[in-house]
Amino acid sequence: MPTSDDTQHPETSASPDQLATDDFTVRHHTLPSGLRYTTTTGRMVLRREVTTDGKSDGFQPKAEIFLVAYTADPDDAGDSAAPRETAAPRDPAAPAPAPAANRRPVVFAFNGGPGSSSVWLHMGLLGPRMVDSGDVGSLTPPPFGLVDNPETLLQHADLVMIDPVNTGFSRVVDGNEAGEFHGFEADRDLVAEVIRLWTTRNNRWLSPKYLVGESYGTLRAVAVAGRLFDAYGMAVNGLGLISTVLNLATLDFAPGRDTPYALHLPTYAAIAHFHGRHGDRELTEVVREAEDFAGKEFGYALTQGARLSAEEFDDVVRRLADITTLDPGFIRRTNLRWDYAQFSAELLRDENLVVGRIDGRFTARPARQQDSINWDDPSLVAINGPYSAAINHYLRAELGYENDLPYEILTGRVQPWSYKNFEGVPVDVTDTLERLLVHNPALRIHVDYGYHDGATPHFAAEYVWAHMRLDDAARARFSHHYYEAGHMMYVNPECRVDQLGALAEFVSAG
Repeated sequence: MPTSDDTQHPETSASPDQLATDDFTVRHHTLPSGLRYTTTTGRMVLRREVTTDGKSDGFQPKAEIFLVAYTADPDDAGDSAAPRETAAPRDPAAPAPAPAANRRPVVFAFNGGPGSSSVWLHMGLLGPRMVDSGDVGSLTPPPFGLVDNPETLLQHADLVMIDPVNTGFSRVVDGNEAGEFHGFEADRDLVAEVIRLWTTRNNRWLSPKYLVGESYGTLRAVAVAGRLFDAYGMAVNGLGLISTVLNLATLDFAPGRDTPYALHLPTYAAIAHFHGRHGDRELTEVVREAEDFAGKEFGYALTQGARLSAEEFDDVVRRLADITTLDPGFIRRTNLRWDYAQFSAELLRDENLVVGRIDGRFTARPARQQDSINWDDPSLVAINGPYSAAINHYLRAELGYENDLPYEILTGRVQPWSYKNFEGVPVDVTDTLERLLVHNPALRIHVDYGYHDGATPHFAAEYVWAHMRLDDAARARFSHHYYEAGHMMYVNPECRVDQLGALAEFVSAG
């Protein structure tokens, strides 16, 4: 594991008289590779200017945002740091020269939910220490553990892990309403403010900057990048989009909206393949067949509704049964339309099992086999315990940060989540991404997909890219990476290594 050789303990109590004070704890470490780095762990106080009758009452605290920052020590930053210059001895009476710009990339990362802390990307993929959770068929039993992450992205970039309000240890300051920050626009502006403030305090305006988000965090990443550009003139070098959703309409099985049924079909086929329902066929072959049918015959059939002839209907049922391995009777009863919760309950019903949503490779025995819908997620249940144990141990025991608040891993305390900006229209940030790609010709997009991800299916993300108004030059700035795993594809150790290798290339290319 990384060694720690120095500790500072600023005030870390959460008593009311200290709520307006940053409570960072700083420690110094060394990776097994020899890279020396510093962790800064704690809550950053954000403030707003308050006025009364047009007169300023000064800047008053509004929220305390928890973050963990990993920064390589200057002497160990390698080729990413600014080169040292040889110069004649300086006149002691002359002003000291400005410090050289730190050119090492910085990655700002967060998860989604809404309501998720950054623990998944932090302890599962990016950080120098990671959870020992195991994977499907070989889960680690309690009390779990932590291990070194040899491929940590810290080898190539500094990391800042951010927890939005009411996730992790982030909270509003006394007297403020937490609900104020539980919405698309307020959350976007808050995270952008954290990034601006951290960048400014650490003199990193001239460092390459990347935003990495997962799930709703991909939607947040695009929105935050737009806010940084519009409000502060900060142009980021790249967006890492893991398990992507930029247009929520592609995932919403609302009455009268048929597109999501077709966009989920390749994922159903991939999950059926993992559970042995497609014999010895290759996964990519099964998925491509499903994509072709979803984009053509199935998509057409859904648009026809009652205009579909009985013969055409029977043919679609047969093809859907072949692709998904679901019972033809179920497909008929649902009129060709079922959501993921129904699929989860139906696929392995004959084995008395339900499959996961976050990761369809996971299964569990249902409490009531006769239920037609599965509301539980075996995959989330399987990994929640290991990640909870890892982050709660790691922050206090290894990073030295002490706080008696519960660390909110994945909470409902952010609900209801406000999308008032999108009243009457689907939540969609693709126009923001289109604009960013035009205004910033250097912006690059890295996209990771899990074939067994039932929460953000890969075909739904591909549908969004295909409908964006981009020229060929802009499309060439996308890189797409597919993994035989679920939403958190890094739960699969082989996928994690490959994923970090691709991310390392992504942030190093800037």
